Amino acid sequence: MQGSKARAAAGSGAYHSATLKRRSPRIRATRQRAWRILGDIASMPRWAPGVSRVDITSDSRRGVGAVRNVVFEDGKTIEEHIVSWSAGSGFTYVATDGLPLRAYVATIAINPNEKDGTITITWQSYMNSAKMPEGEFARLLDDMGRFYDGSLANLTEMLRGRK
Repeated sequence: MQGSKARAAAGSGAYHSATLKRRSPRIRATRQRAWRILGDIASMPRWAPGVSRVDITSDSRRGVGAVRNVVFEDGKTIEEHIVSWSAGSGFTYVATDGLPLRAYVATIAINPNEKDGTITITWQSYMNSAKMPEGEFARLLDDMGRFYDGSLANLTEMLRGRK
């Protein structure tokens, strides 16, 4: 599993933890341009494969405390709460419902490359499973890795003006 590390929690064999990290290629775009997309937490249907809509369920659409429900084409919904916000740079969110996990926290960050005027976007997460077989957890990691890869590829194409 490129970009991920999984290990069974000590002694239990039923809980599994992993980190998953994906990075876009270098993109000739400004951080501000990328933030116009990523800073709009309801924009996922434009760039995340399989996401049909995002419903904002909090009073705020930005910043710490904003809450969104990410609705997928297959009808599954994941509730996410923004827990850290750095305007223009990225944010961290936790999924509180909709995943077969005890814990899921992820950060999406825009990283400028000062030397060549490009940016990269990094999506990194930590997760700890509900009780499940190791093979099922490995499949979940693979699925999430493909989702991150597809999303970052779409963002890259958008920022390059091809989508």
